[in-house]
Order: sequence, then C-alpha cells, then structure tokens
Amino acid sequence: MRKSISLFFLIMISTVVGLVGCGSGEESGSGDDSGDGESLKIIAAHNQTDPENPYQIGMKEFKKEAEASDANIEVEVHAGTLGTSESELVEKLKLGGADVVLVSPGFMSKTGIDEIDLFATPYIFDSYDHWEKVVDGEIGDQMAETINEKSNNDFKLLGYWTAGVRHYYGKKPLESIDDIDGMKYRTQTSGVVANYWEKTGAVPTSVAWGELYQGLQQGVVDAAENAYPYFVQQNHHKTDNGKFITETGHDYTTRFMLINGKKFDSYSEEQQQAVMEAADAAVKKEREVLYEQEEEYKQQAIDDGAKVNEIDRQPFIELAKPIQDQMAEESGVTDMLEKIRDMK
Repeated sequence: MRKSISLFFLIMISTVVGLVGCGSGEESGSGDDSGDGESLKIIAAHNQTDPENPYQIGMKEFKKEAEASDANIEVEVHAGTLGTSESELVEKLKLGGADVVLVSPGFMSKTGIDEIDLFATPYIFDSYDHWEKVVDGEIGDQMAETINEKSNNDFKLLGYWTAGVRHYYGKKPLESIDDIDGMKYRTQTSGVVANYWEKTGAVPTSVAWGELYQGLQQGVVDAAENAYPYFVQQNHHKTDNGKFITETGHDYTTRFMLINGKKFDSYSEEQQQAVMEAADAAVKKEREVLYEQEEEYKQQAIDDGAKVNEIDRQPFIELAKPIQDQMAEESGVTDMLEKIRDMK
C-alpha cells in the first residue's frame, strides 16, 4: 500500500512539473522576434538559370529585404531548379510547391484568366514610359484584382516585372514584314501572340527555352524572339540561326510576380507587410538592372559578331491593331485597351 501511495505521488508531481514546463515553453515562444512566435519560410522560383539574369538579381533583392525585416522570414530562391517551364511554376504555386513565382501573361492566361493576355498583345506598348504608366497605375491595379478574383485567391500579384523589349533574331535579317513569311519561328504556339505571328506568315514553333540554343544551332527553328539580356546570355546570337537581329520591338514585356494568396492571408500582419515591402524593392531592382543590361548585352552581341538592323515597324504595328481589338472584345477589356492607347 505504501509503495502504491508513493508511486501515486511521484506521478502527480511529474505531471505538475510537466505542465509547468509546457507553460514556460509557450511563454518563451510568444516572445519570439516575429511577434507571433512563428518563423516563415518562402520558396521563391523563376525559370532562368543565368546568375546575372535580371530575374535572379530581383529575387535576391526580395530575399535580402524580406530577411532583413523583423518578421522572421527566410527566403529560398530557386533559379530554374523548380522547373524551366513557366507552366510548371504556375502549377507549383497553385498546389503549394512554391510560394512566389515569376510568370508571363501567356502562361497565366492558360489558367482561365483571359484578360491578362492583353498585356502580351504585340505592340500594345510603345515605350518603357508607356508600359510603366499602365502597369503602375489604375489599369495595373485593376488587372491585379482580376487575377486575384478569377483565380479564387490562388494568385495574388506582388508586382509587375519586365523581361525587356523583344526583338526578332534569326538566320537572316528582316528588311520588311514580308521577309518572315514561312519561317519556323520560336514563339508561343497558341493565344494572341501566336495569332499575331501567324498573320505575318511565320510558323509559330514550340521549343523549350532550355533547348533553344540547340534548336537554333540544328535548324529546328529558323528564328526566335526575345530581349537582349535573355538571348545573349544564352549565346543564341552565336548560332547560324540567331546571329541576325532585327529590332522589331514588338513586346515591352510584362511579368507577374505572384504569391499564393491563400498562404499570404495566413501570414501575420507583420509578415504580410514585410513581404509587400520586399516585393516593392525587388520590382525596382529588377527593372533597374534590366534597363541597364539591354544596352550592355546589345553591345556584347555586336562585339561577338551579331548583325543588328532596324526596320520600319509601322506595317507590324498596323497588323497588330485588329488583333488587339479582337482580343479585347473577346476578353471583355475593350475599355482597358482604349485607355492604354490613350496613354501613349
């Protein structure tokens, strides 16, 4: 009996000590630097692999600013390691495999948000000043709301990035719009971008970005289109089918920096504010670097032996207008299109 009583008291004392210990641990956690006792790890991803790419520099700025806050945030940046296909990144964002990604309108429109393809329509913008006025103003805010609502909060816009102004590069220079007729042209193979290039007579052809150097070298495609920092970093201009660059300037590109909206809503107010401030810093840094690199990599292409020529863009621009009108009407953004045109 005495042994049983002693054992009972030992169990009681151990239980009390355990409860006190748990209470002490909880108090210690509530005093964490994050304010909520919870650390936050963010997986941020893009599809470019070059360490000097503006995407990578912008994402590193996001990481630096987020981790410098008092919100107890860690950011892990993946440069092409979670996928070089933007459709993969969109899917990972939706399913939780990534928290922040960079994607283009063409891939986002495949999620059923047709309105955003307006920003990818050729010749919708005619300068960086025009582009910035649009995306940083009322229209950009309206598009951000559309993305969030139509994705059911799977996607929340953190900011508008750019991937430069896109030009033609191929096996021969373009002296007129007729010169592109019949060429196998690496570009999007569906949507408004593909519709436009089909109208020029080109044959839109799908080649993965990571395989494009080989595709140009082996003649899988006759030409492609992109901005100087992107195709020069990948040495596309050193291939026989990439060394003639014609400055068509058909797309002042828009890229969406997105976060999973449902996850964002679960963050503390302090963490949400830190993420938004870090995103703003990343937007500024990425644009600044991109604008500098455009001239830098154009000169590198020339130094490497690429041939650059200008072209009368007006026939290209005139061809784009009815395609812009049709796209806007089908997506219900005609008013937005007219506002963009009025801002030129």
